[in-house]
Amino acid sequence: MDVAANQRAAATAPLGFWMVVALVMGNMIGSGVFLLPASLAPYGAISLAGWLVSTAGAVLLALVFARLAAINPVAGGPYAYTRAAFGELAGFIVAWGYWIATWCTNAALSVAFVGYLDPFFPSLVRNPAAAAGLAIITLWVLTAVNLRGIRAAAGLQVTTTALKIVPLVMVGIGGLFVLNGAHFAIADTSPRAIAHGVTATATLTLWAFLGLECATIPTANIRDARTVVPRATVIGTLLAAAIYILGTIAVMGTVSPTVLAQTTAPYAEAAQALAGSWGARIVSLGAAISCFGALNGWILIVGQLPLAVAEDGLFPSIFRRRSSNGAPIIGLVIGGALATAMIAMNYTRGLVSLFTFVILLSTLSTLVPYVFCSLASFVIPQAPRLTGAGTGSGPAPAIRIISGLAFAYSLWAIGGAGADVVYWGFLLLMAGLPVYVWVVRT
Repeated sequence: MDVAANQRAAATAPLGFWMVVALVMGNMIGSGVFLLPASLAPYGAISLAGWLVSTAGAVLLALVFARLAAINPVAGGPYAYTRAAFGELAGFIVAWGYWIATWCTNAALSVAFVGYLDPFFPSLVRNPAAAAGLAIITLWVLTAVNLRGIRAAAGLQVTTTALKIVPLVMVGIGGLFVLNGAHFAIADTSPRAIAHGVTATATLTLWAFLGLECATIPTANIRDARTVVPRATVIGTLLAAAIYILGTIAVMGTVSPTVLAQTTAPYAEAAQALAGSWGARIVSLGAAISCFGALNGWILIVGQLPLAVAEDGLFPSIFRRRSSNGAPIIGLVIGGALATAMIAMNYTRGLVSLFTFVILLSTLSTLVPYVFCSLASFVIPQAPRLTGAGTGSGPAPAIRIISGLAFAYSLWAIGGAGADVVYWGFLLLMAGLPVYVWVVRT
């Protein structure tokens, strides 16, 4: 495609700035943020330090992806940057693991959406078979939305992102007026205990930022991607971080640590204390909408990623097939089918166990691309105007520092994920090698 054709395609691409910000925030703000205050309750004020560490790491990674999007605004995001920097095998491994992580996440989000409907339909949600059936129906309803084209999916993402933010901000602001400082007490103030607590809470809060790279994947559908994707990635990450920290402070300051550590609905507990039962129901509805919106965004990714990889000849060519409105029909259908199979095979585990299983399967697959991409800017050729040094030989010193810190943070995060995650994640990545051999030999 010539330069003029590229410019015309960019000008008519369906996604604008705020739609891309909604994709970033919507994919990050899922079900986990509604549960995190309960996990952080035992750490008191240390958890705020953990949030600051994970926020700093997320911003470093957002800056890395922003830089890479400005240098090389091609579809595929982490996969495309890894392939450009380290070759086809590394690119395939990243794409393989990330793709599996997306449809596993879609299975979990479908089940989580149903779980948050418990205050409204308890008999349905507490019946495992019925709950699994509703989860599968939800999955395919949103797959159908994405099959209508990326514009329809992005429009729904904007709406659900706005709706999910409302209860988070409502509790966050309301809770600031009734803060109880005693709730932030630190049990052990020794340097060793504080260091351990910061590491533990930063690892826990890291998961809330997974997905910050999502805007870099459908770049072919974004207007002025070289400018919009970097800005939307950084702004979306910062806005999500502000909402996370505000909400955590409010919930921990409103609900006693003993109650908070045992609840499965910390935001609902805080809303109950602030506004009674109707407030708790609004927050439960907001959590369900949050899962619904995140599921919509990740279904978009489960179609767009294999499309980009297949167009480079590293996934089976069938993934290149599109519908009449440009939707990656095969990727969406196969991703939906695999997520459906996972729900059907694991629905008796229950919500918490299913989440544990999915995290075990997909965590490392999401973190490994961060490691590769943190170093990619040292390798990918850069235009002179992007180096900050007047030449195209390499990144400016500030970019080197940011990339180096992002690499160190990513390695630290993988270590903090635990030996089991690293073990199963490594096996998952290696299981893709026969697929790579088959694809490149055909």
